[in-house]
Formats: sequence, C-alpha cells, structure tokens
Amino acid sequence: MDDSLSNPKTIKKAIIRGIRLKLMELGSATKAELSRKLDISFPTISKFLTQMEKDGELLTMGFDDSSGGRRARRYVYNPEYMLGLSVILEKSETHYTVFTCLGEVKEHRMLESVLMKDLDLLTGQMEKILQSYPNIRSIAIGVPGSVKDGCVFFIPDYELFDQFHVKEYFEDRFSIPVAVENDMNAAVLGYYKNKGVADESLVYMYSGKNGPGAGILINGAVIRGSTFFSGEVSFVPLYDDRNFLQALQNGAGFRNPDSSKGIEYDAISRMAASFTAMINPRFIIFSQEEVDEAAIKEIELRSAHYIPAEHLPKLVISDWKRDYLYGLQSLGLDLMITCQVNEGK
Repeated sequence: MDDSLSNPKTIKKAIIRGIRLKLMELGSATKAELSRKLDISFPTISKFLTQMEKDGELLTMGFDDSSGGRRARRYVYNPEYMLGLSVILEKSETHYTVFTCLGEVKEHRMLESVLMKDLDLLTGQMEKILQSYPNIRSIAIGVPGSVKDGCVFFIPDYELFDQFHVKEYFEDRFSIPVAVENDMNAAVLGYYKNKGVADESLVYMYSGKNGPGAGILINGAVIRGSTFFSGEVSFVPLYDDRNFLQALQNGAGFRNPDSSKGIEYDAISRMAASFTAMINPRFIIFSQEEVDEAAIKEIELRSAHYIPAEHLPKLVISDWKRDYLYGLQSLGLDLMITCQVNEGK
C-alpha cells in the first residue's frame, strides 16, 4: 500500500485540489453536490468548505430555493485568491502576464529582453510584479530552448541561460513554485487546452526569431523525448547536403515561402510528410505570423508528393502568441491548484 495515501497532508491536498477543480469546472456548487461528485462524505466536505470560506478562497452566492428542508448554500471559487505569473522570454522583449485562476488576464507588460542581459534584470523585473500582486502563487516561464526538469540546457545564442537551472533559482529566490517550459511545448499544450481537442495528436511548427522548432503532443501528452530534445527540427536532414534550418535559410524562411525555387515550401512539406509517417498527427499547426491560406494549400499539395494524401493531417493556422500564453497559464494553474494549500498562503 502506498504510505502517501494515508498521509494526512497528502489527503488534505487531494481533497482541496478536488474541490478547486470541481468548482472551477462547475462554476458553482453546494456542499451536497460536491460531496456526490467527489465521492467524499458530507461532513468532510462541509469542514473543508467552511475553512476555505474563512480563508477567503471561496465565496457564497446565496442559497438555493428550498425543496422542503434547509436551503443549501451555494459556493463559487474566488478568482482573486490565487494569481499566476507567466513570463515569456523572447529575443526582442520579455512578456509578463498576471492572470487569475479562472484565466482572466489582469495585467500584461512588455519589457526589454533579458536573454542577452544580466540575470539581475530579469529578477528585478519579476520582483516588481510580485510586489504589486502579493497573491501570485505560481510562476510559469517559457524559453526558446530545450528544458529538462527546470534546467535550460540547449538555447543557442543565449549563453546566460545555457545550463542554467531556472526553476531552482527562482523558487529559492521567491519561495513560489515555478514551471519552466520550452516555447513550442507550451504552444502545442496551449492549443490543445484552448481548442478542447481531447486525446488528439498534434504538431505545432514555428520559426520565429530563433530558428524552427516544433511542439509534439500525442494522445494529450506533450512529447519531450528521452533527453528532452524532442522538437529540435532544425537538425532534421531533409536533403543530402542540408538540414531543415539550412533549407529554410536558402530563401526567406517561414515568413515568405514564395522564393523562385520554392525551396521553403518543399522543405516544410517534407517535414509535414515526415511527421505524418512517424506519428500520423490529426493536425499540424502553423502560426498566422508565418503562413496564410495560400501557403497552406501549397504545402498540402507538395506534401502529397511524398506521402498518400489521405493520410495527411489537417493543416491549420493559429495565433502562436495566444497559444504560447495559454500553455504557460495552464502550467501555472496546475501548480496553483496542486501546490498551494492553506499553509502556503
């Protein structure tokens, strides 16, 4: 038997997490409804709801109509009780977003880039935001590099962050749980969560300012690989003398695949065909910053030269920055509802 299942702290965290998730899902609920849906005794639910209301985590929205007995009190989750901070590190700027546990954005700031500056600049920027919002209970940081257990280990051109344990550093500094994720992994997770494509397999391709990358999600799980290097598609040898990055650099890259030889169209189509043959995804997603509908049609046509058209995934266009932010918010929310119990406030 797993000893953790009988640990009072573990049980308490599990119950509070269940109450939070169910209230966020339902919008509101009574004690009896939560007791039934979570399969937890009414007295236990009552005890936890009373304490959570006292702490300010729950709000009441009055009583239900009477069905013959005592009127039931209806509870909602207080979205201001816990806030999250997402930090997107990009080449030209740093994006900060403060959001509630219900996903409402309270503030968005765009400040100077820290990727090639002193680490103290990033720390100072974050300190000011945390001082303005003392209810921030989680931090999610997105980086244009490979990440393993919170440590950035492959981030070309940004030596300051290479081999830097971002998660450990900021958790020690701020005593707040931190998630660190590769930008493309966060984007594919955000698309998946936002679109509600349950248990689908997706690939998100993007070039941006740091070279091409891909986020891969299979049956609802982000694929990071045995050494957390999954998605570094720059290195894929699509031609005898060029990898994917070199093929894109022959012309204008993702942003303008209309070169005279069509090399970018061909390279992207070969990559799409490769993903189809290997994991047979339902969707391949492209950024609206880099392709339009005409480009999608051309990629579809060329991809069919390499693989039977009936097996090709649906090619879709999405808002990469929105998906990236939504993915980070999802990671931050999971930290909030899992790690923060009464004693953590």
